[in-house]
Amino acid sequence: MNLLQIHQQPAIYFVLAAFLLATGIYGLIRRRTLIGMLIAGELIFAAASLNLMTVNRFFAPDPTVGQIFVLFIMGLAAAEVAIALSIIIAVYRNYRSIHPSDISELNR
Repeated sequence: MNLLQIHQQPAIYFVLAAFLLATGIYGLIRRRTLIGMLIAGELIFAAASLNLMTVNRFFAPDPTVGQIFVLFIMGLAAAEVAIALSIIIAVYRNYRSIHPSDISELNR
């Protein structure tokens, strides 16, 4: 396989999406700040978008369906970031920390 023709294989995109998904899940588990968890969630959204675009590019008869789904995912991700950042700012104003372990008073 020629290096210039590697983008013609859907497996490359699926592997990249799986890597993004695994990185996002690892980030959600291991990050100790709310901002890090938010970024890891965005990686998961990027993996879903890449999967949709790959299926759209290589397997779907109508090329616009996957692109419309990805636009909805991008809008959802933007709304998620706006709401999550406002919540993080409110938590920081009350507790002076964005570490989830410091906010354990919310459970009581």
